[in-house]
Amino acid sequence: MSSRYLVLGAGAMGRVVALDLASAEGTEAVILADSDAETMADAARFIGSPKVRTVVLDVSDCAAVVEAMRGVDVAVSCVPYRFNFELSKAAIEAGCHLCDLGGNNDIVRKQLCLDARARKAEVTIIPDCGLAPGLATVLVADALRRMDKVDELHLRVGGLPLEPRPPLDYMLLFNPAGLVNEYKERPVVLRGG
Repeated sequence: MSSRYLVLGAGAMGRVVALDLASAEGTEAVILADSDAETMADAARFIGSPKVRTVVLDVSDCAAVVEAMRGVDVAVSCVPYRFNFELSKAAIEAGCHLCDLGGNNDIVRKQLCLDARARKAEVTIIPDCGLAPGLATVLVADALRRMDKVDELHLRVGGLPLEPRPPLDYMLLFNPAGLVNEYKERPVVLRGG
């Protein structure tokens, strides 16, 4: 069975997601959408796959997003987190599964309130699946599953480069607003579970 994907955002994360999906066995098509035609064209050249086609799309235009999601199996949001709640509603309306790279706990809480609507539409929404939570969480869960007993687990993830450079000594991996949010938002702490 072949799959059709919509990748929202052609920046640093979106282009790599689109490349990975285009390279995957069973992928029929990847639609790469961004509001900036130049960014999209650069991303398409980077990917270099005939499976990828581009479309100019403003993710704040809900009707246009719903239309882009129709006929697509899965959409991946690689745009700033502030759009993810509305994108989740659009995915439910379009009948399209959605995974987003997250970045804000308040937005995720709002997305979780859409659970009943998503279930009724038989749509899966996977919020906040970027680096951490996301990839790091999946890797830790896999490691825990393979171990007989774990007394304690400490997980640290960050954009810490091997050769730090001023002014931040940090490697900017995603949207700067998302990075600032990481420092101003109260952290979620899990204890005993």
